[in-house]
Amino acid sequence: MTYVAMGPGALDYQPCRYGTSKLLFRGPRRELDEPYVAFVGGTETYGRFIEKPFAALVEEETGQRCVNFGCLNAGIDVFARDPYVPGAAAAAMITVVQVMGAQNMSNRFYSVHPRRNDRFLAPSDLLKTIFREIDFSEFHFNKHLLTTLRKVSPDRFDAIYTELQAAWVTRMRLLVKQMHGKVILLWFADHHPAEDILPLSGLGDDPLFVTRGMIAEVAPYVARVVEVVPSNRAQEDGTEGMVFAPLEALVAKELPGPRAHAETAAAIVQAMSGMI
Repeated sequence: MTYVAMGPGALDYQPCRYGTSKLLFRGPRRELDEPYVAFVGGTETYGRFIEKPFAALVEEETGQRCVNFGCLNAGIDVFARDPYVPGAAAAAMITVVQVMGAQNMSNRFYSVHPRRNDRFLAPSDLLKTIFREIDFSEFHFNKHLLTTLRKVSPDRFDAIYTELQAAWVTRMRLLVKQMHGKVILLWFADHHPAEDILPLSGLGDDPLFVTRGMIAEVAPYVARVVEVVPSNRAQEDGTEGMVFAPLEALVAKELPGPRAHAETAAAIVQAMSGMI
């Protein structure tokens, strides 16, 4: 069983489960017997280190019950394979789906942990054939694996990059189709979607490998696409207003703060106008 770590100065996220799902979501647990808006996504949707993540702020602004199905370190696979969340999201009045990175999915080259999608499990025979010189037992996280593979051979890495992008589009389409309703696709990052190229080195910024063209391929299957890049002021806030233990400071610096969540909530509320 996985637990959200607690320590001095840490938030109590009141982690909870819904239905038959084995995932831990941000609490408090909400009853689903009345109309609600569902939020599906990764660490940003969960609102790590944030007292009131954007889902809670949308509820305050609209008065509409909002259910946070955000899951730490989640990729699309977490929700696509979950026995409960797609149905609960389909029953919602509106579902906000965060754009999550393409690296945290099982694919032709490697498999990931079914619930902690950022964890690398095993390479496929195809990957072992392409990268014969790599000892895959050294890797525990997808980003470490992919960073190393690109350093070893940018040319061979291109096949993995292309595969992940194609798989992302297919699975995101399947995920939103399962929801059978009004879906808002949310881009929430400190930069706008890239066009279609990798940086000269490294992997790029989260959500990894997702381009504007990929979002355009999913757009016909959703009601709205909302693109939120926090303002300069929000990005300059750093960790101001975030709640975390001293040992979590480096992680907190990589995540959006309260002002960024407030700006995201405002954009979602505007997008929801006329949809309810």
